[in-house]
Amino acid sequence: MNFEYLNPVDETLLIHAKMQSSQAFGQCIEIYTAQNGFPDLTNKKIAIVGVQEGRASVGNYGTGSNLNEIRKELYKLYPGNWPVSVVDLGNIQQGNTIDDTYFALGNLLSYLIKNKIIPIVIGGSQDLTYANYRAYDTLEQTVNIVAVDNKFDLGSIEDELTSQSYLSKIVMNQPNNLFNYSNIGYQTYYNSQEEIDLLDSLFFDTYRLGEIANSIQLVEPLMRDADIVSIDLSAIKNADAPANKNATPNGFSGADICAISRYAGISDKVTSFGIYEYNEKFDNKTQTAQLISQMIWYFIEGFNYRAKDYPFGLKDNYQKYIVPIDEQILNFHKSNKSGRWWMEINLNDNNKFKRHALIPCTYEDYISATHQEIPERWLKTLKKLV
Repeated sequence: MNFEYLNPVDETLLIHAKMQSSQAFGQCIEIYTAQNGFPDLTNKKIAIVGVQEGRASVGNYGTGSNLNEIRKELYKLYPGNWPVSVVDLGNIQQGNTIDDTYFALGNLLSYLIKNKIIPIVIGGSQDLTYANYRAYDTLEQTVNIVAVDNKFDLGSIEDELTSQSYLSKIVMNQPNNLFNYSNIGYQTYYNSQEEIDLLDSLFFDTYRLGEIANSIQLVEPLMRDADIVSIDLSAIKNADAPANKNATPNGFSGADICAISRYAGISDKVTSFGIYEYNEKFDNKTQTAQLISQMIWYFIEGFNYRAKDYPFGLKDNYQKYIVPIDEQILNFHKSNKSGRWWMEINLNDNNKFKRHALIPCTYEDYISATHQEIPERWLKTLKKLV
């Protein structure tokens, strides 16, 4: 793998890291610097990558131009009581063209994912999610994307690829590896009814801000089924994350977004995580940089508490519940290790969507089934499989 398009972390940040406690992140992770050279990736589990690309950002000019403040805040934090197998790989700068940036990011992410290293991407504009998605092409598998965003960023197929039209490119462009898209935190007045109806017709999952904010635990099964998680800072209210020209009065709180990040980390299935649209020139008192560093902290903590109980392992580790509903038979599986639930759609072993036949769910979904109500996510998944 050629890492020449990665620029090392600024030496001033290395000096800053050395000024922290010996137990702080800046002293506990390996950092790519000109002085120390490129770090050894052996046994690393998580890699932080900055992307200084914002040319396709809509309404947030300057995003990604300075990511130093995020690193300063992250290096100050103390890891929890878990192994810190994290490396900071520095930044991908803007290429000669935006496609050059996409190519460099896609290549790097593909390499990391193949080597079972989870990339944490710090952007830069959210259209970089498209490059993240294309990184899975070489893995020859369909993927699920969860976007935390106040908009769907659907655009139309005729639009150029931007931070507000990347989803239509993911849905329409070949090769099409998308199985499911879930939006967490959309605000209805920023999305046309036509877009809402379209996503519903595609059997995608969409959850309004109020629905999630009132019951944050709804995020857990959605994240448990995600491969890619993309967070737009526009999903967070301006008072908590002002470093984004598209920030609005309503959105998730800082505490909410940290809980969501932890749910993403806990998921056994999530293999890439991105935070986008940070614009340092609007960051009053580095408040947003602090919040992003805490989101990264919570994701890493969640990763270190992964239960690794995704069915199927030993059958003794699960309890199976069979619920007949009309002509359907719904099989539910409960992990004895974590208490988490899955519901199953029976497919032939040679079905290419076999990995999506187990759907993370909640105990409440099981109770609904016992009352002869088929859970909506089970029905949506079935419609995509047949």
